[in-house]
Amino acid sequence: MTKILIAFFSRADENYFGGAMRYVKVGNTEIVCGIIKDLIDADTFRIEMKDPYSPSYAVCIEEAKKDLREGARPELVRYPDGVDGYDTVILAYPNYWGTIPMAVATFLEKFDFTGKRILPLCTNEGSGMGSSERTIRQCAPGAEVGNGLSVIGSGAADSSPDVKRWLISNGLL
Repeated sequence: MTKILIAFFSRADENYFGGAMRYVKVGNTEIVCGIIKDLIDADTFRIEMKDPYSPSYAVCIEEAKKDLREGARPELVRYPDGVDGYDTVILAYPNYWGTIPMAVATFLEKFDFTGKRILPLCTNEGSGMGSSERTIRQCAPGAEVGNGLSVIGSGAADSSPDVKRWLISNGLL
């Protein structure tokens, strides 16, 4: 039986929804992870930055751009005890400047994912997976990185059919 970890980075506060800004209490990525958790047996781990980005969307994206350009690895609040006990990691994150948030890179580089399967899930407002799958391969050498699922963030709450198909295609449902 496959042991699964859902590791996710999600941002609430002011978010971009198809051309408009809106404050949310739960980030889109976390909403999709909740759907996954309702469908399969998995442990969850929230990737949280010790010094989170601004609650203002405009400021947040500039902070994220700066971290990307500098190759920053933001310090995380905590880490799981390890990933050795997991066969599959569902790695969920928003698309930040065409790739993973740098906090996700911090998480990936902390552990050895050799022989593990990573299934990327990226929320976005139309930019898709970007180069995130390639970045994950660079940060987790030795991992098998499966085909990712791109979810439109503003439709996160209605993504259950797509999530189910993706889980089935990856043998998890």
